[in-house]
Amino acid sequence: MSTGSKTFPGRTFPDLHSAEGGPDWVNLFVPPAPPPLPDRLTPRTLRHAIASALERVSASELAGECVSFGLPAEAENEDSPWRGKWRYVERRIRHWKLPELFQLGRAVAAVYDDNRDLNHLLGLDVPGGVRGEMKNIIFAADGPKPKIKIKDALNNDLEITENADYCLVYDRPLDEGGLTWRQLVAWRAGSDSLTEDEERATGRELYRRLLKSAANGAERFIFERYCARYATCGFDIPALIPQVYLHYDPYTRRAGGTAGPQRMDFLLLLPRRRRVVLELDGTHHYARDDGGADPARYAVMAAADRELQLAGYEVYRFGGHELADRVGARGLLDSFFDRLPAGPA
Repeated sequence: MSTGSKTFPGRTFPDLHSAEGGPDWVNLFVPPAPPPLPDRLTPRTLRHAIASALERVSASELAGECVSFGLPAEAENEDSPWRGKWRYVERRIRHWKLPELFQLGRAVAAVYDDNRDLNHLLGLDVPGGVRGEMKNIIFAADGPKPKIKIKDALNNDLEITENADYCLVYDRPLDEGGLTWRQLVAWRAGSDSLTEDEERATGRELYRRLLKSAANGAERFIFERYCARYATCGFDIPALIPQVYLHYDPYTRRAGGTAGPQRMDFLLLLPRRRRVVLELDGTHHYARDDGGADPARYAVMAAADRELQLAGYEVYRFGGHELADRVGARGLLDSFFDRLPAGPA
């Protein structure tokens, strides 16, 4: 920086000279580096890229262009593109799921092929995933074990005959986009056309119900820390689902039932069939009631993890001791969720 000049004494100006003392004309005219490309294919990142690609259309032609791509026509008393082109497009696809957005993105990119973010996202893919179709999610268990009967064995239709008040059952089809908090809230409300106020109110009620199912303070801490991201990242990130039944054995151990764990602490259903299991391990996972090491108990847990991973699940375990210091644990959890592949964007 240089200070002062004959014309403007006392003013500070950028130093336009190179280290050798001559004018640094080269760096003066170098354009700034472009922003980094999004590294995760999520409904939110793809929706924003589509809106950005269509934002280049003039305001007078945008409504018609949106209709040509299959977006809803402009409604009466609705803000027109003249009030904001990006927002006009984003509002029309805000509740679209990932497969629909992906198809729309390909159509838009075929016409407007110079949008780097959109082209990059369409080239991303997430390998792996769990084979088979999800039919039901029995979750948020906060009481006696539900009793379940199979109504239709051919279609795998289930009915909870006892203790239904102590769990929730998500029975909507799961698409390639996974299960977002917005979709879970819409299921809870029984409507896909919620206003913003209705969505927030239902979200708060559902949050309280899910938090109630946490088994202990550490699980509540994990759940609360993740759910804080709904306020900062929006409702289109994957929903963190607590206390999920992975498999169900109607018999007790005494009657010959399965000895292994039947519920997962938390489950994230990510795009492209990825299922991420989060487990919080207390001493009961590896020690007897008297505090002594229990190799047999630990072996059961390790074997269950192997079976899950071979089936395509991703399993991440947290030791209870890691969360004892709540201040430090906030950074630990935030870093984990930030780095989780295809996690919140």
